[in-house]
Amino acid sequence: MNSELSKSLKHNILVNILDGAFFGLGMGFASYSTILPLFVRTMTDSAMLIGLIPAIHGAFWHLPQLLTANRVARQTRYKPMVLVLTIQERLPYLGIAWIAMSMAGFGTRTSLFLTFMMISWQSLGAGFTATAWQSLISKIIPAERRGTFFGLQASAANLLASVSAVLAGVILDRLESPWDFALCFLLTGAAMFLSWFFLAWTREPESVPVELFPGSTNYWASLGDILRRDRNFTWFLIARMLIQFGTMGYAFFTVFAVGEHGVSEVEIGWMTSVLLGTQIIANPLLGWIGDKWSNRGVMEFGLGAAFLCALLVWWAPSPAWFYLVFFLAGISMVAIWTIWLAIIPQFGTEAERPVYIGLANTLMAPATILAPFLGGWLADRAGFSATFLASAVGCLVSLAILHFLVVDPKKKSSALSDLS
Repeated sequence: MNSELSKSLKHNILVNILDGAFFGLGMGFASYSTILPLFVRTMTDSAMLIGLIPAIHGAFWHLPQLLTANRVARQTRYKPMVLVLTIQERLPYLGIAWIAMSMAGFGTRTSLFLTFMMISWQSLGAGFTATAWQSLISKIIPAERRGTFFGLQASAANLLASVSAVLAGVILDRLESPWDFALCFLLTGAAMFLSWFFLAWTREPESVPVELFPGSTNYWASLGDILRRDRNFTWFLIARMLIQFGTMGYAFFTVFAVGEHGVSEVEIGWMTSVLLGTQIIANPLLGWIGDKWSNRGVMEFGLGAAFLCALLVWWAPSPAWFYLVFFLAGISMVAIWTIWLAIIPQFGTEAERPVYIGLANTLMAPATILAPFLGGWLADRAGFSATFLASAVGCLVSLAILHFLVVDPKKKSSALSDLS
């Protein structure tokens, strides 16, 4: 790490944690799993359209990242590119607020169409920003601290998101629709502006731009060469794809608890607080353990928790067991999602980092889209128990691949450094 980055390290950690915290605050007011579906529900009863909301978000976040990797690699500084692109994932919330305030004039069909346009714009904006942002963070935060940083940032985001989610519930309860939703989305826009402001404070020195594949005229063919050459990375991606199927049962935990075990809405609220509280504590803790020990090892631990979680839901004889289910789910989510961000930059060379990030995320898109549909199909055909057992199998297979076929990239790079 050069001296300029070293001097700015504490500053960069602080402002980027605040960036994540206020981003989380905004997302609590406009959650893709609660607030946005409720808003769309005021315009349509179609379960398929409502179910499209998280699917669009997941697909459009993953798919564009390879498209920007080559351009990201040629930047002397990542921050200017990040600041421009990330506006596209923040501004649409003000657009949704405008739609909510104008619904009477637009009519239901036009409002619904414009809402999905804004959701698509926001998700694509996030996807086009992701590679540049992850490259920026990987540049300014040293490898031995990335897990801790991502953990602290995620913990701060979860904490403020839990606060804003409660406030959103109060707003939806006390204000008339659609003004309640309009206020939620305006507050999201305000929080996103504050988040952008702290992100803009990041200090990043210039670096030498690189050409990802010197002498090659076919960028896409060169991406295939990476997958053939770096088998360790390829096996890691296969394990990561299977993890999507290992966690596909998570979307049905609440429905199953209410429908099959008679859990009340109040109890679901407490169980959700267990989930969020576990994530708030586990994010920095597991991130620190990953830095000191092994990110791959922490991911394996998380997969073990996910495996037990799926089996426990399937077996649980009483509602009380669901508190343990949500506790294990919180641990596994942190280990699988937060540590994922820390481990990807450990593959490949520093010059190849943007394309590794792009590959790691874009290639996840098909599994991200397919897994929820498979889980729902199994639940409809054979019951929720089949979905949970299939999830357990997915966890077990991905855990085996990660343990036996993937060499820890941290240890591998250390070994190469010792040889050189």
